[in-house]
Amino acid sequence: MNEDIRLSAATLQHRLGPAPAIAVLLGSGWGPFAEQVQRASDVAYAELRAFPELAVGGHKGLVRVGTVGSTRVAVLAGRKHAYETGNADGMLGAIRSLAAWGVKVLLQTNAAGSMDAAMRPGELMLITDHLNIVQRSPLIGEPGDQRFQDMSKAYDPALNAQALAAAAAMGSALHQGIYAWVMGPQFETPAEIRMLRSFGARAVGMSTVPETIIARHAGLKVLGLSMMTNMAAGMEDEVLSHAHTLATASGASDRAVATLAAVVQALQP
Repeated sequence: MNEDIRLSAATLQHRLGPAPAIAVLLGSGWGPFAEQVQRASDVAYAELRAFPELAVGGHKGLVRVGTVGSTRVAVLAGRKHAYETGNADGMLGAIRSLAAWGVKVLLQTNAAGSMDAAMRPGELMLITDHLNIVQRSPLIGEPGDQRFQDMSKAYDPALNAQALAAAAAMGSALHQGIYAWVMGPQFETPAEIRMLRSFGARAVGMSTVPETIIARHAGLKVLGLSMMTNMAAGMEDEVLSHAHTLATASGASDRAVATLAAVVQALQP
């Protein structure tokens, strides 16, 4: 453990108390979930030496700990994306700090493009597996044999079953499928979308996969939820933009946040 991670974990322990079992990493459009946390205490990423500096709209850059219902949870409001630097390890220090603090589960959220006509903007998808189309790893440079991380169950099957049951109990539709990670920041071409669909992916986005690799390497279980903010390029006649992504996510956030809150309370790590 390097010194920045040790100090970050110590700061989290000192400022926020013992680690909750579950940490939720909020992607674009999921920010309102942080407002659902009761009896909250915050620490800014800027106060945690292993955490990144953020530069994408909609990502606040703070760790909030409190309760959702009766479940104590840590919320990470924002992530560093690989498209900002070209490197896949932007969240390496943050996630390893969570593990050192004592977190057991990383629940990831993101905004994604749907590649399935039956999965419309505003709807949610439980990630069952991923495609690392970029073929970059945050583990490059790691020493020893531990760098060879098994990814056969990257998204925990037991947690997936609990999430599906929680969504069904509240009457919220939750699709399931494979998420494809592309680097960005440009959106995909129609030809690229046709390729990804042929590979079996249902959703595409610019995050999540590096964080899943880091989390699994750190011993955390992972659950992933994608919010569809647009139909992917070539699926329909629309011009894609980050502003469009945020606008669509804002309109869908109430239902997404309610589903996320139900899932958090149902998880048994």
